[in-house]
Amino acid sequence: MPLPPLLPEQLVKPSRFELRMSLIFGTLFISLGTHLPYFPLWLQAKGFHAEQIAVILAAPMFLRVVTTPLLTTLADRARDRADVYVVLVAASLLLSAGYFLTPTYATVLAVSLVLTIVWTPHSPIADSLALSGVRRFGANYASMRKWGSICYLLANVAGGFILAASGPGAVPVIIFLALGAALIAGLLAPRMGRPRKASPLSAVEIQHAAPSLFNAYFLSFTLGVGIITASHAFLYGFVSIYWKSIGISDSVVGLLWAWGVVSEVCMFVFFNRIFASVSVVKVMVIAGIGSVVRWIIFPLIWPLGLGIAGFFAVQSLHSVSVAMVLIGLQKMIGETVSEERTGAAQGIAYFFNGFFMAAVTLVSGPLYDRLGVDGFLAMIPIAIVGLMLIGFAARSAPQSPVRG
Repeated sequence: MPLPPLLPEQLVKPSRFELRMSLIFGTLFISLGTHLPYFPLWLQAKGFHAEQIAVILAAPMFLRVVTTPLLTTLADRARDRADVYVVLVAASLLLSAGYFLTPTYATVLAVSLVLTIVWTPHSPIADSLALSGVRRFGANYASMRKWGSICYLLANVAGGFILAASGPGAVPVIIFLALGAALIAGLLAPRMGRPRKASPLSAVEIQHAAPSLFNAYFLSFTLGVGIITASHAFLYGFVSIYWKSIGISDSVVGLLWAWGVVSEVCMFVFFNRIFASVSVVKVMVIAGIGSVVRWIIFPLIWPLGLGIAGFFAVQSLHSVSVAMVLIGLQKMIGETVSEERTGAAQGIAYFFNGFFMAAVTLVSGPLYDRLGVDGFLAMIPIAIVGLMLIGFAARSAPQSPVRG
């Protein structure tokens, strides 16, 4: 079915489109750059033990795998996706105030569950707005999206210094203020009108196009990607708590997180120069091996006396175990999935990543409770299973990329 024609007003580029989208990406990622590294520290400071922390982190992951595609579909059907974005950010701001209530286990879990429903769709909806500008007006996506990475990095660093000065109690305040800034930016979002094509996480796309993607290569590859990604769950959930337990200050914890992001961005910049001629399967094998090496080394750094410098070195592997996985997945989809099925492919990959990350996060609490930093060793067989699936995918890889 041909796409509907653009209305005359949709052919007019909104004023300062790139600047307004840059503000959206920047404010969007401040809250995310605070939540990932520091929310577990806040939970620990409020007296929750490792298993409770794991449930509070994992339960929203299971939920958002279902709710995010539904809400992005709603955004696709709305008069303007920017309006849906504003409503979701406003709801996130109000719900995040729930963390100011007395932090009982039931209260924090309930707030986290409801909050994830309206918070997680921010990024895909912002992406869809930006990509509409790319298609219609030739806007530069990278120049807009880079401000998300920059602000994420700054949130890692600034959050560490703020926590060093005021303690973990500042985490809900930072998230609340960041969402307030995101709401202001959302009110300034360019209005693009009804989209012509469903967004990458559209449930409608998945329903109609997914059956053609149920082949051995695609499923094995995306399952492998999801499992390799999930081997990072222990890191995301408990590494800040571990670093604090051995006496590393909040400011240095922030710098360690930021260094991982810097390494990731460097891989994005230099990937084509280094790996342009490398097959996508080999790219993913390198990423999987990098993950295994990372989990082997991590528990040894402090006992071997390698100190903070050793943690900075192992954080550099974020460029391999995370960035190369992200690039490899998109490279595989670009080479083997036709354009009209790209949305379904992204949605299936999102489901696998989200489901396995949630499952491993859930077991990471008991692992940390019983093994401490040695829980990283349990991530090794998980990454190896992902590698095996990538190897299986290689046996059924198509001989030539798709056309169109």
